[in-house]
Amino acid sequence: MRQEPTAPRSPAAPAPPALRVLAIGAFTPVGGDARSTAAAVRAGLCGFSEHAYMIDTAGEPMRVARVAGVDDALRGAERLVALLAPALTEALAGVFAPGGAATTARDGRDGRIGVAIALPPARPGGPDDAADAVRALCRERLGAWLGPCQLFASGHAGGFEALDQARAWLRGGQVDAVVVAGVDSYLAPETLEWLEAEEQLHGAGPLNNAWGFIPGEAAGALLLARAGETAAGGGWADVLAVGLGRESKLNKSGEVCIGEGLTQALRRALDEMPAGGVIDNVVCDMNGEAYRADEYGFCGLRVRDRLRDPTDFLAPADCWGDVGAAGLPLHLLLAASACRKGHAKGPLTLLWGSSDGGGRGAAVIRADVAVRA
Repeated sequence: MRQEPTAPRSPAAPAPPALRVLAIGAFTPVGGDARSTAAAVRAGLCGFSEHAYMIDTAGEPMRVARVAGVDDALRGAERLVALLAPALTEALAGVFAPGGAATTARDGRDGRIGVAIALPPARPGGPDDAADAVRALCRERLGAWLGPCQLFASGHAGGFEALDQARAWLRGGQVDAVVVAGVDSYLAPETLEWLEAEEQLHGAGPLNNAWGFIPGEAAGALLLARAGETAAGGGWADVLAVGLGRESKLNKSGEVCIGEGLTQALRRALDEMPAGGVIDNVVCDMNGEAYRADEYGFCGLRVRDRLRDPTDFLAPADCWGDVGAAGLPLHLLLAASACRKGHAKGPLTLLWGSSDGGGRGAAVIRADVAVRA
């Protein structure tokens, strides 16, 4: 195979200041909060189950990953709010507690906590009123402290777009802290039927695909501030870099994707890192589809000099299914938790996500690795 020539790197600019992840909230098919979710994924627990009534073209119950405790009757925006509310509550708990996490966010100034949230893209079974419902939830939780609020309805890569927006707000001084969150659910009957018709549903029916994915649902939330802010327990991690890209050869388009958009996102993030910095760990949203595996295979070859081992990565969709727009905060949780517990191979982790609509995102985080006894 002809090797693509490596483009010369421009001299690295001074690294921009990091952002501090003060708190994390999660609500997933394998855990009701951040710590239980991270422990379940570490243990390899699987949140898959048979759908209560949706049957595939082989006459078998569709396999899904649903969050326990959410009423099966809830649909659309109501379901997204039910998923997101516990994650937001957990991430914001320190703000409202005495001596809590975000000291600058607790000084009584109005409009000083921004919100950037990733939502699912438009698709069959998706709610039309999700944006209004999520904004209402944020107003309820933050009250007068709510500052700028922006939503990114672009699926998997939306969390990286939200993180990039949070970085701009914090560096520009518009806010003292930002909630970056993501929520998604593929469990609407119309969505499941559409996935099967598109041959993306994992299964053995005539319209299913052995290389499809398990539809999931989840929510995650991060509370971020500028580096140097104090946090109970020392915070979780620092966000060092964010990169966005755009892929033109989309899944199911018939064109061969060689990872150009994902490479663009990864290089933009990696180029913000100090020269010689090598990534120790990778967490991503690969979900079993061959398209995503091929995309990362091509991309990994191009940036292999910056990765300790491009073939060594964590793809938690095998535990909680494809969680779409909820991916970024949940993947960051797993990376930071692995460092806290001493399981990580080093302090630097690359996160990446790939949207069906073409958006690509990457981020690099740093967390101290505990020494295991």
